[in-house]
Amino acid sequence: MARVVPGRTTADLDGDIVVFLIGMRINKWWKLHLWLPVARAMTPMLRTLHQRPDLGLLGVHTWIGPRGPLLVQYWRSVEQLEAFARDASLPHHPAWRAFNRRVGTNGDVGIWHETYVVRAGAWEVLYANMPRTGLAAAGRHVPVAAKGEAAAERRAAGAVRRAG
Repeated sequence: MARVVPGRTTADLDGDIVVFLIGMRINKWWKLHLWLPVARAMTPMLRTLHQRPDLGLLGVHTWIGPRGPLLVQYWRSVEQLEAFARDASLPHHPAWRAFNRRVGTNGDVGIWHETYVVRAGAWEVLYANMPRTGLAAAGRHVPVAAKGEAAAERRAAGAVRRAG
């Protein structure tokens, strides 16, 4: 279990970031032969991304809901995220082809993603009595006092770093 860090902390990252949400929705539970391969396809992708930090993934968190998984990923740039998705030598490309071949548009398994490019100074985070998580796990985990007690102060600290 992750160590809880007492007190108030925040994250510190340089520059812009990309928040990428990706999920799968199991529409027909009894079609295990269709949704299980889709769920398993994420493991080789994450393994590659963890082994190759040069690809741009900063951090990832996974949640399992009643209809399937949700992953929150933090990337250095949208260009790196898109390059990973397009590169035929990396695991996403064959997984995407397999999904389209097996499932396609039949409605049995849904997949989705949302991409947010977040400019430096346009985000702020606060953790109280939490393990290192979210952006703090993707970047540096620092005491709140290092960036400001108020949310606006923390955003401004990121904007100053962007301009500097």
